[in-house]
Amino acid sequence: MNDLTQRQPRHLHEECGVLGLYAPTRGELAPLAYYGLYALQHRGQESAGIVLNDDGCFNAWCDVGLVNEVFPRERLEAMGQGTIAVGHVRYATTGSDRKRNVQPIVINHFKGRMAMAHNGNLTNSFRLRQALEERGSIFHTTTDSEVIAYTIVQARLTAPSIEAAVSAAMDKLEGAYSLVISSPTKLIAARDPYGFRPLCMGRRADGMVVFASESCALDAVGAVFERDLLPGEIVSVSHRGMVCDTSHCGQRPKKLCVFELIYFARPDSVIDGASVSLARQRAGAFLAQEHPVEADVVIGVPDSGLDAALGYAKASGIPYAMGFTKNKYIGRTFISPTQSMRETGVNLKLNPIRAEVEGKRVVLIDDSIVRGTTCRRTIQLLRQAGAREIHMRVSAPPFVAPCFYGTDIDSADKLIANHHTTEEIADIIGVDSLGYLSLEHVVQLTGPENTGFCTACFGGGYPTEIPGPGEKDRFEQPIGRNKSDGE
Repeated sequence: MNDLTQRQPRHLHEECGVLGLYAPTRGELAPLAYYGLYALQHRGQESAGIVLNDDGCFNAWCDVGLVNEVFPRERLEAMGQGTIAVGHVRYATTGSDRKRNVQPIVINHFKGRMAMAHNGNLTNSFRLRQALEERGSIFHTTTDSEVIAYTIVQARLTAPSIEAAVSAAMDKLEGAYSLVISSPTKLIAARDPYGFRPLCMGRRADGMVVFASESCALDAVGAVFERDLLPGEIVSVSHRGMVCDTSHCGQRPKKLCVFELIYFARPDSVIDGASVSLARQRAGAFLAQEHPVEADVVIGVPDSGLDAALGYAKASGIPYAMGFTKNKYIGRTFISPTQSMRETGVNLKLNPIRAEVEGKRVVLIDDSIVRGTTCRRTIQLLRQAGAREIHMRVSAPPFVAPCFYGTDIDSADKLIANHHTTEEIADIIGVDSLGYLSLEHVVQLTGPENTGFCTACFGGGYPTEIPGPGEKDRFEQPIGRNKSDGE
């Protein structure tokens, strides 16, 4: 979800998470939506929202904050009953527009109402927005999610159904989008033809159909995973049953964001048939093959570095250990009020276990290096804990290009790998050696063949046309967030 407001460049941040529930009979869906969003909290901690549909009457509650902050028990109880629920968690932002940009978006139009949750970024949002404004559309947010919603509403003027309107809109949308939409009577899920962002579906024993960004959310609501939506697929659920539209499928090569497997997704999730945990272990095994070193212990930076560290240890024969303890009571949105506290704040979130690293040659596994600032502080902690040597291994290739599909990677001139060699970066962050996963192996995280990944941020080339010079700046001002691993 792209924010058009001015943003301060910081680091890589999380994605959004979307959720949809369709119940065959009326019931209290808000608590279930809460559980599903709670399972997706890692994908965004800025805001959360639920829209409950009770026979065409929409009850919406969205606000800035974590899921448990936005939805205390009394708020969930006040939402009442319904048959359809749409939910969303959003990544961290800065600026005064935070609250008005929360989702799901609710649109009133001549055919009724529509609620929509979106994960991804459009690459032609600027041009679509201009065209919509010229036809009289009035925007209330600064997100491209509203551009998608208005494009669907415009298509609904002539389309015979909401599903047909979504299909017609997809002919105009370019870039990444996983959508969950509620009309007065239907729940619709759609995934862009490249499949940049994940979207899956499952079913509960009571017949409830669930759509979610990750399978871990299905588990949280008691649904059994059935399958991932195909890139380009539209699935509609109503009292008449389920209808699948694959007319947009196969039009583009599959380009799932490979960083979903490296960092974004929860390790217990399954994305496009691949276990996230096993993919990360495979990345660690590749690192051991590409960058062997004599060492005493392998440790990972919590959380996304842990599975890769386990894979490195298994492949190398070097013992694995939990080298850090993470404070579970400080979320990713923790902000220190003063500069001095910010400089030492990493100690509050992450602290080395001295007994595991003191006097030892340590292999440190992390998911990425963007600008080098956060990992440098983490390495300093290991030095202070007595680590004799530190050999850092990164379970992704170097970032060399910005992303236009929903991962706010800094513009190319702010990426450390574009200004320094690997040896220079090792010296800057304070490690004895540094090794990145190769582009050749990153596309093999789910098996020996490349099953279809976007690696544009690693120099693999953009699968779509990217925004032109006049549209580019707003994509290169990343929304800020706080993350203790990976920079």
